Amino acid sequence: MAVKIRLRRIGQKKRPLYRIVVADSRVSRNGKCIEEIGTYDPNTETATVKVNEELAKKWLASGAQPTETVARLLKNAGIEK
Repeated sequence: MAVKIRLRRIGQKKRPLYRIVVADSRVSRNGKCIEEIGTYDPNTETATVKVNEELAKKWLASGAQPTETVARLLKNAGIEK
């Protein structure tokens, strides 16, 4: 089972808000996730990212692959493999 760290879209139409989740790569974008590890709000003046560092590091150490966008967000938050 390939596990990915990716974004799940929530929020209203034209006002996106995302949750950073760990999910099986075969599940749809807003489908069932294994665990939620943070949020991303691109609507604020400077995009707001809140990530639980312990959980993110645990999943990265376990072999979960972040998507390109999530990898950039984690890098900006100071979390790397």
